[in-house]
Amino acid sequence: MNFRNIFKSSAFVWITWIVAALIVLLLVFKLGIVVGTRKAEFSYRWSDNYHRNFGGPARSGFFRGFGDKDFMQGSGITGGIIKIDGSTIVIKGSDGVEKTVVITDQTLIKRARETVALTDLKVDDEIVVIGAPNSAGQTEAKLIRVFDKSSK
Repeated sequence: MNFRNIFKSSAFVWITWIVAALIVLLLVFKLGIVVGTRKAEFSYRWSDNYHRNFGGPARSGFFRGFGDKDFMQGSGITGGIIKIDGSTIVIKGSDGVEKTVVITDQTLIKRARETVALTDLKVDDEIVVIGAPNSAGQTEAKLIRVFDKSSK
């Protein structure tokens, strides 16, 4: 058996190129796994420290006082009603900013355990609104919780 003829044959050259290409593909696949794992680990570590990244000093904790100005509100609003106009109410938040809330047929309005209607809301009622922003910059309410003033 002549090995020089085997190494010079076109079949051997093709097989060598195919094996080399498979090795390169496997290395690229392994690199993708390593990069994906590192990104996932970073994401996991970052979410574990979310409260330190955005909630303030770790010394006093994330839930250090709900009246602080730097408390994150997300898509929720707290404050007093200053105007009721049809299905739209304006709330002055704890930060002094007026925010417009749109109430739909699907909005649930609760005072303690009972469900109330929009007509039961009054100016100066303290409320919490949970909803989603719309394209007009208003909040479309999903849930409104009315606080009892006698509990303060």
